[in-house]
Amino acid sequence: MNAPREQSDFAARTRDLLDAHGDVFLQIAKNSIEHGLHHGTPLAPALDTLPPEMVETGACFVTLNKGGRLRGCIGSPEAWRSLATDIAENAFRSAFEDPRFGPLSPGETAELDIHISVLSPAEPFPFADQADLIAKLRVGEDGLIIEDLGRRALFLPSVWSQLPDPAAFLNHLKAKAGLGAAHWSDTFTAWRFIAAETGADWNQIASQENPA
Repeated sequence: MNAPREQSDFAARTRDLLDAHGDVFLQIAKNSIEHGLHHGTPLAPALDTLPPEMVETGACFVTLNKGGRLRGCIGSPEAWRSLATDIAENAFRSAFEDPRFGPLSPGETAELDIHISVLSPAEPFPFADQADLIAKLRVGEDGLIIEDLGRRALFLPSVWSQLPDPAAFLNHLKAKAGLGAAHWSDTFTAWRFIAAETGADWNQIASQENPA
């Protein structure tokens, strides 16, 4: 397989999808969070009312920021349900089930922005050693999944804006996985992926009245 070509095709298709329907995806995310604030559960989107391309199987992460700082981020590393459903479920979980934060309160919403990252299928990342892995990372483009000793972690491509140095990017990801920054072993495994993103401030996203 030609992974770079496949990823390029994915990026183009997904960018077109988000350009056409990004506003609706963001509304689905906001509606699910609002439903959670009122009822404690996510709001499933009405799939039969959406265009077919919005209900195809897809994987996403939903990131919430409050005042420019992370407030929640939950997602699906692999596609296993419709993209619209994945967005609704992960938006709810980002708001109420991220273990790093308490559940979102109604008073916080005005300061929120919502970002949706749609992930390509992850590809095995071959490397000879740690230096080779670091050298092959594409800054600003690659999302990375690592696994070793039963521990696993993922960074979205957007993390490059905070960690633009490849070695620091990898070391922080190892720390997220519960591995030391100096950790390395022959069983260390990695996959990479790309993502297309859309986002907006909470108050710029349309929402339905009194979610049922």
